[in-house]
Order: sequence, then C-alpha cells, then structure tokens
Amino acid sequence: MITATEIVKYYGELQVLKGINLEIKDSEIVSIVGDSGAGKTTLLQILGTLDSSTKGKVLYDGIDVQSLKSKALADFRNANIGFIFQFHQLLPEFTCLENVCMPAFIAGKDKKSSELRAKELLDYLGLSHRYSHKPNELSGGEQQRCAVARALMNKPKVVFADEPSGNLDSRNANELHQLFLNLRNDFGYSFVIVTHNEDFANMADRKLVMRDGLIIEGA
Repeated sequence: MITATEIVKYYGELQVLKGINLEIKDSEIVSIVGDSGAGKTTLLQILGTLDSSTKGKVLYDGIDVQSLKSKALADFRNANIGFIFQFHQLLPEFTCLENVCMPAFIAGKDKKSSELRAKELLDYLGLSHRYSHKPNELSGGEQQRCAVARALMNKPKVVFADEPSGNLDSRNANELHQLFLNLRNDFGYSFVIVTHNEDFANMADRKLVMRDGLIIEGA
C-alpha cells in the first residue's frame, strides 16, 4: 500500500534520515522504536505527508504523493490518512462529537451523515455518553479515544500515531494499545506507530528499530 524508497531528509546541514526503504501493507500494524533523535518522528511525518523528503519517493498505491500540489495533497491526506498524536490535539471549543466530525466537514460531507458516522465510532470506542462533552470535560483516556475516532472518521487507508499512549497512565495506555489491535482485526485498518513502549511495540505485526536515521531492524 505504501512504498518509501531511499528517503533522505536534511534540515539545513543536519541529515536526519539517511536512505530509508520501507513498505507498509494493508491491515498491518507497524511499530517504530529507537532512541530520541533516531529520526522516528521525521519518518512518520514524511510517510504521513506532513513533511516532504529531501530525496526519495513515497508512493500510496502507486501515487507519488510528494508530486501532488498543495491543495491536491491536502485533499489526499484528508481522504486517506488519519493522525493520532501524544497530546490529543482536540479543539477545545467544540464537543467530542464535533471534533470527530471535523475531517468529514473539511471534506465537504453533509452534517447528518457525518454525525451518524461519528456516533458509530464513538459508540464503538465506549464514548456514547460523551457526545456533547468538550475536551476539558473528558478524562485523558477519553480524550485520546475521541482523537482515535477523529482519525478514523474518513475511513483512511492508514493511521499514523506518534507516541499515542505517552501521555496516559498504564491502564489507559494498555486499553489504547488493545484498541488498535481490535480496530485492525475488526475493520482492517493499518497503523504505523512511533512508541517508546516496548511491550506495545512487540505486539505489532512488525517492529522497526531506528538508529541514526536508518532502519537497522525489521524493514
């Protein structure tokens, strides 16, 4: 589904990625681990089209996403890619339901069908009693599950998660990890997850180990 070829990334004179080759398959959970500064988040951002590589290509089902112009890339990202961050990044002025609906509204989908889809996701994630609550009225685990629902709103090909359980206690972290497995098993979603949680990393279908801008194990 995703093929990254010879991905090199410089920030000024600093080379962060040194020639990454990687494939992500349909319905696959891939974890990425490594020390701070290894290039994990940079790789995740390039695969997720939030940043572009200095050299190399990223293909989604044969589409060279780095060749897309800004508007076309934004539309592609909205339709095909979901994101989950360590800090949920929910919009504080909107309810849980409204936050989940945002990707659909950005895509121009109608309110009725968008809210129906959002409620189905929130129900699956155990948040049926939280539709009208704003982020500051949710627990940390609930906030992150709301963010998961938002990431899945447009039925993406892949979800990228950067330390998604890093801000959660161990119980909520374990529940989130199991949730990713359930979503893959029940709906076939693919996940690419940067994590420092070795237990969770080892639960993935494939664990990539990065060091000094290279994948040294698992590719």
